[in-house]
Amino acid sequence: MGTWDTGPFDNDTAADFANALDEAAPEARETLIRGVLGRTIDATGYLAEAEEAVAAAALMAAQCPGGEAVDMSYGPETPMPVFPSDLRVLADEALALIVGDEDGPASNWVDPEDWKQWRAILTRLRAVLVPPPPSIALFDVQP
Repeated sequence: MGTWDTGPFDNDTAADFANALDEAAPEARETLIRGVLGRTIDATGYLAEAEEAVAAAALMAAQCPGGEAVDMSYGPETPMPVFPSDLRVLADEALALIVGDEDGPASNWVDPEDWKQWRAILTRLRAVLVPPPPSIALFDVQP
């Protein structure tokens, strides 16, 4: 993996994924994102598409309250459509697997400080992706 920084699109694989999103028709972008997240969740052993899944999760997080905009230097150049909210859950599940995979992308960092920064980015993405708890009116119970 050619990596130049710790951001979600700061590696060759994620940048290629951004290019694929740019080249896809707007209606096909959801399918690309859903596919990479689903394959990452369903993977057994090595998470072959972890870099793409992190990029997809960053795109999802950017559409959530509190989410940060994606760096357009290496991310998709074209605006993304609004994605369905169920992709938030898939993105969070994929990130949980990636963060917990000691032999996967986490093992690629030579500098421990880069690894810490990358992990912090994934943690922030996960915090934004968690859907707010449903608000259910409770009954006013009197003693």
